[in-house]
Amino acid sequence: MKGSRKKKIVIAFYVFLGFMWLCTVISKAVYASRLPIVSTESIGQKYVEHIVEVDGIVIAGDKIPVTALGGLRVEKLMVQTGDRVEEGDVIFTVDMDDLDDMMEEKQRAISRLQVQIDTLVYNEELARQKREREEQRAREDYDTIARSQDTLVGRATNEVSKIEDKMSEQNGGETNEDLLEALQQAAYAEADAKGRRDDAIKEAGRRVEDITAPDSQDATLEVSRLELAGLQEELACFQEIKDGEGRIYAKQGGLITDIYINTGGRTSDSALMLLADDNVPCRFKAVLTQEQKKYVGLNDTISLKLDGSGKEQELIVNYVAESGSASGSYEVYVDLPEGVGMPGLSGTMRHSEQGERHACCVTPGTVHAEGIRNYVYVVKERQGILGKEYYAEQINVKVLDENDSFVAVEGALDSESLIISSSTKEVKNGDVVRLEE
Repeated sequence: MKGSRKKKIVIAFYVFLGFMWLCTVISKAVYASRLPIVSTESIGQKYVEHIVEVDGIVIAGDKIPVTALGGLRVEKLMVQTGDRVEEGDVIFTVDMDDLDDMMEEKQRAISRLQVQIDTLVYNEELARQKREREEQRAREDYDTIARSQDTLVGRATNEVSKIEDKMSEQNGGETNEDLLEALQQAAYAEADAKGRRDDAIKEAGRRVEDITAPDSQDATLEVSRLELAGLQEELACFQEIKDGEGRIYAKQGGLITDIYINTGGRTSDSALMLLADDNVPCRFKAVLTQEQKKYVGLNDTISLKLDGSGKEQELIVNYVAESGSASGSYEVYVDLPEGVGMPGLSGTMRHSEQGERHACCVTPGTVHAEGIRNYVYVVKERQGILGKEYYAEQINVKVLDENDSFVAVEGALDSESLIISSSTKEVKNGDVVRLEE
């Protein structure tokens, strides 16, 4: 009986151990099933190449303005952007009824201005005749005053001579005091007469000078004549358009790149359209972000493929400048070879820069950012309650360079580090994880 009991106890003990092992296995399986499964990657040495690839459009190398008489009402546009026109092609037509109204108004303005000019001419002629009369009278007055004053001076001089003759007739006797007094008065009278003559002649001479002095310039008549000539020239242009039944023609050929008029609107004095100059090669234009601008500069070589073309061309960047329409963007221009491309054609520009070789490179998805801090998760090994286990450790890194494929980092990493690249669940620092099999 004792042996049988002992045997049962041993069997029960082994059964208990088996049950505990089974429970442990089940516990491990349940525990492991709840852990995030992570994929890892190793650190590698890479050249962080930077590839800039942007779409753009072909634009005219130079543009020629298309102008016409201002103020015309557009009846119908015969072209649109992208059309090619040749010299003599009709580009738009003019509203003929409106043109007639404009010509009538222009004719009325010419008539009004002609009346003003005729009045100015008539008044100028009256003023000229008046001035001639005043000048003639002033000269006659001058001559009359000169003769009259000379006569008065001559009489005063004769009076002095008479008294002197009387005094010489007194045979050596003493001069009569009365004669001396008379001579003195006559001399005074002669001097006064000469003074009055000089003043009168001077005054008369000044009146002649004032009348004959040049008048101030008045440009009213000349300006009116210029305005009249301009109106007549415009009316002649209107008449030419009317004779052509309101058709406006292209003065030279080219591709239309811009149109600034519309049906029902009026033409302005500035450009109505712009034509691509066939004599100047086209240009390719693309817009870069601030990040892309770091790797594309003046005189860099780029590869360009235009839509519809089966090959890429190696060309040079001719101009790079900050965009005036999009803040933080940059416009890049590439001169195309003669005969290549046409305005409006799309294309793709590509530029590659080798970059530096870095010892520690990972894929972009492994690097996480929190504010200004960057970090990666590395798989580490430790002993847990159920034995050896793996866990995630957060390690801060500094990003040295990056592109779409790799990120060069610097931190507490080595060639043995396993970087978590993906996980079935969110992983935090210290979390236990399971490696993907």
